[in-house]
Amino acid sequence: MRLVFLTALALVAFAANSVLNRFAVGMGQIDAVGFAVVRLIAGAVMLAVLVGLRGLAGGVVWAGWQGRVGGVLGLTLYLFAFSLAYVALDAGAGALILFGAVQITMFAGALMAGDVVPRLRWAGAGMAFSGLVVLLWPGMGVPLSLPHAVLMAAAGVGFGVYSLAGRRAGDPLAGTAANFVLSIPLGLAAGLALGVMPAGTTGLGVVLAVVSGAVTSGLGYAIWYSVVPALGSGRAAVTQLSVPVLTAIAGIILLGEAVDARFVAAAICVLGGVALASRS
Repeated sequence: MRLVFLTALALVAFAANSVLNRFAVGMGQIDAVGFAVVRLIAGAVMLAVLVGLRGLAGGVVWAGWQGRVGGVLGLTLYLFAFSLAYVALDAGAGALILFGAVQITMFAGALMAGDVVPRLRWAGAGMAFSGLVVLLWPGMGVPLSLPHAVLMAAAGVGFGVYSLAGRRAGDPLAGTAANFVLSIPLGLAAGLALGVMPAGTTGLGVVLAVVSGAVTSGLGYAIWYSVVPALGSGRAAVTQLSVPVLTAIAGIILLGEAVDARFVAAAICVLGGVALASRS
């Protein structure tokens, strides 16, 4: 039950990131690069404080270098491609592309690592992925911007690599903190190269980026790192496909995005596939 609760909490945090990013960037409260930089720094500060406080009590502060390169590079790619993609994508559609790419990346990683993927999980993954196809098939919904869809797919690859690196995280909190802190130089370099924080940035945009970084990213990813080893790569990949459904529902309620029969059919396929693949 504890694993189910923590997994659900992490998935809600992932969905919240899409909604926060789409609202802040899509509504012109802050530019995409600025959102990514503030989000990264806020997450790093929050996690560093938590790890530092635990260190004063004799806890683990440094998680070691194992899995760190993949974690840092994957996190940086995800943060910036994610924000840039949401300039033109709806929250639900963006999340579907993101976690479809995450699923493919993590399944590939599981197979390369020699993990055993049961047939029932393959069937669940296929059913869930068919839901993504229904939602994104050309001509069945709102046309998508191809460049922004490609950026979101790249973000999915980055987060898939980040999640795979988490399988070797001996201490989830320390590992997540290390990834965020070590990503700051790369993030600042990317921000300077792409151009960051133009004059149109609002206080609300900065606040949303801080919340996304400190709470739904920093703490959410620490929780995710704690459950990935227990879930395994294959199950973790399929479980994340429920996030687009959660995101789309939040987008409908909070951002006024449209829903139709196609979305309902896709949601049934995705959630049914996740339930099938998550069975022991």
